[in-house]
Parts: sequence; C-alpha cells; structure tokens
Amino acid sequence: MFLCKKKPCEVERIVKANDREYNEKFQYADNRIHTSKYSIITFLPINLFEQFQRVANAYFLFLLILQLIPEISSLTWFTTIVPLVLVITMTAVKDATDDYFRHKSDNQVNNRQSEVLIDGKLQNEKWMNVKVGDIIKLENNQFVAADLLLLSSSEPHGLCYIETAELDGETNLKVRHALSVTSELGADISRLARFDGTVVCEAPNNKLDKFVGVLSWKDSKHSLNNQKIILRGCILRNTSWCFGMVIFAGPDTKLIQNSGKTKFKRTSIDRLMNTLVLWIFGFLACLGIILAIGNSIWENQVGGQFRTFLFWNEEEKDSIFSGFLTFWSYIIILNTVVPISLYVSMEVIRLGHSYFINWDRKMYYSGKAAPAEARTTTLNEELGQIEYVFSDKTGTLTQNIMTFKKCSINGRIYGEVCDDTVQKKEITKEKEPVDFSGKPQAARSFQFFDQSLMESIKLGDPNVHEFFRLLALCHTVMSEEDSTGKLIYQVQSPDEGALVTAARNCGFIFKSRTPETITIEELGTLVTYQLLAFLDFNNIRKRMSVIVRNPAGQIKLYSKGADTILFERLHPSSEDLLCLTSDHLGEFAGEGLRTLAIAYRDLDDKYFKEWHKMLETASAAMHGRDDQISGLYEEIERDLTLLGATAIEDKLQEGVIETIASLSLASIKIWVLTGDKQETAVNIGYACNMLTEDMNDVFVIAGNTVGEVREELRKAKGSLFGQNNSVLNGHVACEKPQQLELVSVGEDTVTGDYALVINGHSLAHALESDIKNDLLELACLCKTVICCRVTPLQKAQVVELVRKHKNAVTLAIGDGANDVSMIKTAHIGVGISGQEGLQAVLASDYSFAQFKYLQRLLLVHGRWSYFRMCKFLCYFFYKNFAFTLVHFWFAFFCGFSAQIALDTSYWTIINHVFIWGSIATYFSILFTMHSNGIFGMFPNQFPFIGNVRHSLTQKCIWLVILLTTVASVMPVVAFRFLKMDLHPTPTDQIRRWQKAQKKARPVRRRRPQARRSSSRRSGYAFAHQEGYGELITSGKNMRAKNPPPASGLEKPLCNSTSWLENLCKKTTDTLSSFSQEKTVKL
Repeated sequence: MFLCKKKPCEVERIVKANDREYNEKFQYADNRIHTSKYSIITFLPINLFEQFQRVANAYFLFLLILQLIPEISSLTWFTTIVPLVLVITMTAVKDATDDYFRHKSDNQVNNRQSEVLIDGKLQNEKWMNVKVGDIIKLENNQFVAADLLLLSSSEPHGLCYIETAELDGETNLKVRHALSVTSELGADISRLARFDGTVVCEAPNNKLDKFVGVLSWKDSKHSLNNQKIILRGCILRNTSWCFGMVIFAGPDTKLIQNSGKTKFKRTSIDRLMNTLVLWIFGFLACLGIILAIGNSIWENQVGGQFRTFLFWNEEEKDSIFSGFLTFWSYIIILNTVVPISLYVSMEVIRLGHSYFINWDRKMYYSGKAAPAEARTTTLNEELGQIEYVFSDKTGTLTQNIMTFKKCSINGRIYGEVCDDTVQKKEITKEKEPVDFSGKPQAARSFQFFDQSLMESIKLGDPNVHEFFRLLALCHTVMSEEDSTGKLIYQVQSPDEGALVTAARNCGFIFKSRTPETITIEELGTLVTYQLLAFLDFNNIRKRMSVIVRNPAGQIKLYSKGADTILFERLHPSSEDLLCLTSDHLGEFAGEGLRTLAIAYRDLDDKYFKEWHKMLETASAAMHGRDDQISGLYEEIERDLTLLGATAIEDKLQEGVIETIASLSLASIKIWVLTGDKQETAVNIGYACNMLTEDMNDVFVIAGNTVGEVREELRKAKGSLFGQNNSVLNGHVACEKPQQLELVSVGEDTVTGDYALVINGHSLAHALESDIKNDLLELACLCKTVICCRVTPLQKAQVVELVRKHKNAVTLAIGDGANDVSMIKTAHIGVGISGQEGLQAVLASDYSFAQFKYLQRLLLVHGRWSYFRMCKFLCYFFYKNFAFTLVHFWFAFFCGFSAQIALDTSYWTIINHVFIWGSIATYFSILFTMHSNGIFGMFPNQFPFIGNVRHSLTQKCIWLVILLTTVASVMPVVAFRFLKMDLHPTPTDQIRRWQKAQKKARPVRRRRPQARRSSSRRSGYAFAHQEGYGELITSGKNMRAKNPPPASGLEKPLCNSTSWLENLCKKTTDTLSSFSQEKTVKL
C-alpha cells in the first residue's frame, strides 16, 4: 500500500497566478471529475461487498460453505454455487455496464479542450490538466472549465455575459465584470503571462451567490465579490473572448459542490424483502431445531434397530451430536424456502415493467420525438408509493416562454376581446390576431388580439405612447443583429424580453445601447436618449428605474416594479387611476398572469444634479455604502405618475393544471423548489391552481436571521392552529418522536387550506439550525409549499429533510443541471428533456419530455407495477413454502435422516415450470383482462375493471374461502384416519404390535456396541442409490425375539388391557401371513 499525506482542511485559499509550483504545495484538487463508482482494480472487491450486503446473497454464501462439509451435506455444492454465481455475475455485469457509461461521460468532460496560458503562450489543454492558478481563454458559446476570476474581456469595461442554466435553471443572461486594473490587460498575451497577482479567498463551498476574496497585485489590494467570478457550468454568451484565472478546480468548484452524491436507491419492497428473509431465516432455524430434536430422540430410541440389522458393531453414537449434524443438514435441504431465484425473477419482472414504460405511446412527445425512458429497472413498483413530489418550476411546470397578454393604460384594459354587446369573449384560436406583417422589425412570434390598442397608437394617445416608450427604455436587454440584419434581443429576464418585444411590435423598437445612451425607434423615428442613472432591481426594492434625458432636454424617471411597492410612491394626483388600475391588477392576477406596475416622474434639472452628486458621494463611501445608495433611490423614486400595468403569461406546459389536480386527488403533495424570485414563483403557483384565492392563508417566511425565521414560523403555526396554541409550546425542546406525532395530529385537526412560501436565505437559516423540524411540521400541514431562490444544494436538503423525518417515498422532477442534486437525493428522480440540456436526464431514473406524463407514470405504471409485484411475491412465497414443507413432513417418515423427498432434477423441472409457466400465464391473462381491445370486443362480459380488489373487501368472500378450505381438507383428514383404523398398512400393523409388546414386558438393557459415527447416509446419495426402503418394506430387519424399544414418540392407542390383548393376537396372525407372503415373493 502507498501512504499518502492527508490533505489539510482549508480555511482560506491562496492562489498565485501563473505559478504552478507555488500552488502545488497547497495540494489543491485538479480539474478532473469522477462520477464513477469503480475502477478496474476496485470493481471486484467493492461490487462483491455491495452484493453480499443483500441478506439472501450472504445466506447462500453461508449455505455453500455448509455444503462443502461432507458430514452434513445433503446436496452437492454445485446446486447452490451455480445459481449464486449466475445471480452475482448478472448483477456485476449490469453494475459494470452502468459504471462504464459513467466513465465514458467523465472522460468526455475531462477531455474537453481549453486554451491555457503556459510558458508565455496559449496551448490547448484537456480540462483535466487545468490547474489552480492557470489563466484560461474562453470564447463565445464555450463552457467554463472551472471557477474563474474574470480578468479581461472583449467588451468595454471588462464586461461579459454568461448563461447560468446549469446552475440555477435560468436561461436569461447575467453580467459579470472584471476589475478595472485587470481589464486593462485585454488580450495581450505577454502582459497576461507576466500577471502575478495573488488571490486570498474563502475555502471551497456550495454558495452560488456569494464569493469573498481579495486580489493583491502591484502593492495594492482589490476586493472581490460574486460579480467578478465565472463559475464552472456557465456558458459564455455575446462575448467574443475573455480571460480568467482558475480559483477552484474539479471537485472544489461550486457546481460540483452542489451536486449530490450518487446514492444506491432501493425500493420499499426490497427493504421489506430483507426483513421477510430474516423472519424466514428464523422460521427455517425453528424447523431445523424441531427436526434436530426429532433426530436425537429417534437415534436414541429407534436408531439402534438399524445398526443391528446392518451389523454395525460399533460404539453407540451420541444422539445429541447426531441431532446437531442433522440441524445443519436440514438447513441445507430446506434452503428453498429462501430461494435465490426470487431476486432473479423480480429483476425479470421489473425489466418487463421498464419496457412497458418505454413502449407507452401515451407518454411519447411528438414535438421532440422523445419517448419516455426508464433509465433504471429497480424502482418501478416504488412509483406507486409516492407521497411527496418536489418539482422545479422553470422548464418543468412552465415552458419558460413569456407572452405579453394584456395591459392597463390610463384606466383602460387592452387585450380583452369584446363582442357587440361589450361582453368579454374568450380568446380562441379562431380569433384573428393583430396583423404585424406591415412592420418589418416586428417579432413574428408575438400575437395580440385587441385591435383597439393599435388604433390608440395610431391616434397618438400620449399615455399609450409614454407607456410603450417606458417599456422600450427601462430594461437591461442587450441587442445585436445577425448576418441578415435581423434584430435579436439577449435578455436577462424572460419578463423583460416579453415587454421589450411588445413595445417593439407596437412601434417603439429598442435598437441599441451604450453605457451612456439608449437608442430606440419611435414609430419610424430614431431617437437617442442620454442615460443618466440606472437604479437596478433587487429582491428588497422589487422595482427598477432609469433616468434619461430626451432630445428635448427633459429629464424623466421611468420605473416599473411590483404594484405593492410602486403604489406607495405615487403622487396624490394618481389616486383615482390607482383604484381603477388596482381592480385591473386583481383581474389579471385572477387569471394567473404576472403583473407589473408602470409609472414615471418628471425631474428638475437642478434637483437631479444635486441628487446625482450625493449618489456619487455615497458610491465612494467605505462604510454603509449600500444603505446610503438605497436611501437616495428611495428619495428620487417618489411622487410618481401612474401610467398603468402589464400582464404577462408564463406559459405552462400542456396538461400541468390537470396533472397537479389528479396527483392532489391521489393524496400526493407537490412542493415547488425554484431558483426564481418569489413573485414569479407565486404567480406560477396561482397559474397552476396550487395557490388559490379561496385559501385560508398563505404564509410567507422571509426572515434574515435565525431568530426572525423562528418567530415567523411561530406566528404561522399560531395562525394555523388558531386556539390550539398550547400544542405549539415547547416546540423547540420536543424530541423527534413527539414532533412527528404532532405533525400527524395537526394534519387531522387542520381543516382549511394553507400554503407556505419561503425564500432561499430564510430556508438556509432554517435548515442549518434547530428549527428545521418546525419548518417541516408547518410545511407538512400546508397544502402547497413553494421555496424560492434556493440553491441546488438547498433543494437536496429539503428533499432529504422530508425523506428522513417523514419516512415517506419522495420523487424529484426537474430539467436542468441545478436539479441534479435534488434528483439524486430523492427516492426516485425524473428528468425532463427540456431547453436546459440533458444533465437532469442523465442523472435521473426516469425521463420524458412533458410534466403531464408524470400522472401516467405514477398512477398507471407505478400502481400496476406495485400491484403485480405484490401478487407475484405472495404467490412465490406460497409456492416455495408448499414445496419446501414437503421435506419437513417427509422427515417424520424417514427417521429424520435428512433424506430429500424429490430428486434434484425434479426440483429443476418444477422450478422452471412454475416460474416460466406462471409468468407466461400471469402476463397472458393480465394482457387479456387489462387490454382495451377485450373491453371493446366484449363490453357486456367485462363491465368492470379492478373488481378483484373490491370483491376481496367483502366478508362473504372470505367466508366462502374459509368454508371451501375446510370442506376440502376435512374429507381427506377423515379418510386417512378411517383407513388407518379399518385397513391399516403393514407398517401401521407393525407399529401397533411394537407398541403392544413394549407395553406387555419391560425393556431389557442392552450392552453398548461400537458403531460408526453416524447411522445415516448422505441425503443426496439416498436420492440416487438404493437405501433402507427395501429392508423396511420387506420386514427382514424386524426380529421378533428381541423387539427393539419403542421410539417413545408414539403413545398407546388405548389403555384397555382386553383390547390390547386382542390387538396383539390379531397383529401376530397378520404378521405371520404377511411374512409368509413376502417370503414367497422373495
């Protein structure tokens, strides 16, 4: 073995650029990733260890060892080793195949090429050879190889644009910018090669939205934050090139830190099987003990006869030792009560169920030619036991396509179609949309069905013009033209893309921007606005604003944001319009549309200059900078004039609402875990009918500290329980069993519908403290749970929390790389082949193209798989017990000598007939009874589906089964007793005579004789060679002069002396005739 120095635990990371020797002394991880479980060397020992953790495999290995001992072996060793090796080999081949594809995927990623600055020049290097401290060049549309500190880019001011779909599921672009001192390096290779800055930063962690570090270069220090870092998994967009310095590589990157470990998933039936096998082991041991005791008694009282007749003149054998050997012999003989073929049969059935899923035409999505795929064959029946579904939002519930549907401008709604009686009509596909064909710059995908809006624009309504002018100016969209001159928008948020596209089709086209100007085309006229200030959006402000100067010299502030925020900042003159717009917003929200309020303000030139000077001072402050800037934003964003509101539809996938309703009726709880902001997630909740206006309350947990989160949870539970506040006392000090009991009580007592919405930072405080059980308790009492702004690791932590404390079967479904950790953690992971790549699909157990197929996967395939497997197991155990107990009863007729009743070749035939015949019969009947064709052909003969399980709930059915059993068994038992008494066989006559003789005279003590160590032979030999059968049936081994002692296990048939004398006389006559008859035959 090689001794390796253990890597020290990192507290902080120190990285020096372009100095591999310096960085190597810290033993930082390289950029190679490993998702495989085995290597060529470790495969055999690790895989065997995993397989023998299965109780049945360990049992059969123990059985094989017993069969190698000749003194107790009743069967040859190959009868066990062949099926054991077959099962282990098949499982090993399956595991090796799965791991081969993991190796293949790892190699594909590790062998990607990247340009690395080495020895003063750019060289192509594989990703796995990239080291911490290297400088890498990225080009447009390339994946980022590691976590990088952005040094310079092709864009002004060191900006670059990235897509973070693999991290947070969002396809919108995000901006990163380099430090001004490093952006000057540009693409000068010589200057980049001489760059020797040192970065001191935090240790590797899984926080995607946080980075703290300091760059020391040229005797100065520069603070680093998350805006300076490009993470692995991102894609460079709209940027020709950029250079970055590797900070974290391979397993230390935040993407890998957020990826959960691959867990071995087992179904509840597998766990139940292990428990049943243990009970069967106990049952088997009891049978062996009973038979061992019987052998000891038989050897002590009856076995001496056989030794005398076989002339075994040896010392008397120890009956206790004989019983000990017999115990192990019967453990071997009765081993079929725990059949190794059971696991093989289960895998075959599961494989068939997997093909049923793959072949299901109703789960085939023709839009992408994507069928459903069962990527594992071991979890099918678990689909029928799901209690909690954890779903991503973007791309899973929604199409991630935003559409401008309606708007309210100056108290008038545009987007509703009215008939001649001014009644609202439902927009259908037959309704003609507005014709935008006359506008060459219009987006062809945009559709609007209200002609009155275009008429208002043509008539020059100033409010309508100002409304769309605001939409064209107040955003963060970037524009570019393709080779054909077509205008293309790169958006940071899909909402902004929808609003800018709506303004574009209405004649206010955003053309381009610079850091100082915004150029738009207003109804055919090109207008350039000077950008004076940009007040960006954040989760606290919930709004964004721009301050621009138009060509006429007027300064205007345009703002859009949440209605609850903007309405508080309106000028009193907008009060009447506020009431009307609020009604419109309520109507939009009732339709599940995402709403924004739109407002503006005219600014005085002098006032703006004073305000801007204060903003520059606040921006340069060393302490309290954010608070000062926020206060200045609040000061200028007031006395706004309301223009109206927008309503955007985030298109749901087809069938989402119906699927959620069906799963809810099946008592399956659905939790939404999304990286999107709270408002977006809540709107989708309303659109999916997970949140409704009829709910009693929607609890929002948004605390920034552990104390705040605890207090909000207290208030929420107090509101939920109402007067039952006593239940809540001491909720922190309760032990876990009490907490779980409290949850069950609460679920029964809470009658209303409640929902819980919690954001990412509050969830982090709850999961990392002692209040996570309180969070789980409240969440389980709510009908709907929505977690917003959560990281991939937090998604996995929420799933693990429910899985561990609720002991419930969980399912996670997602479509992006940010869902991989959640998919791996849940009992079952489902990947949707959406717009965000195949990372979720590759990590999943099942995959399909649309969320609506989840209903059929769970309620059809899951239920049928579970039902079939349970029926199969019941039948299989019945068959094996019936077959095995034959040998148990036979032991009482063969002197407990561990003989087998049936030849091994007979065993094999029976097993094949029962297994393959039963499977063929089962599936043929199943296909017939559950096919649509048979019901269509004979509707009168098959009026009901699933009537078997309903009929078994009737008491009369069980009464009939009981009476039938009794009526079938009693005649056989009575017939055998009567036959034994009226027409006894020679064996019965001899036994009666022996008992009578023993009763008539005392037993003589016999001298011990030396004999063999065992008076029995191998049970396997008895199956193929002549044994004691002929001697017993011929009567040659019976000596009348010195009758052997009775076994002691048989009781006298009657205590009457006269009856006994008559019986002895009758038995003597019968025995004489019987012996003469046999002598003639011989």
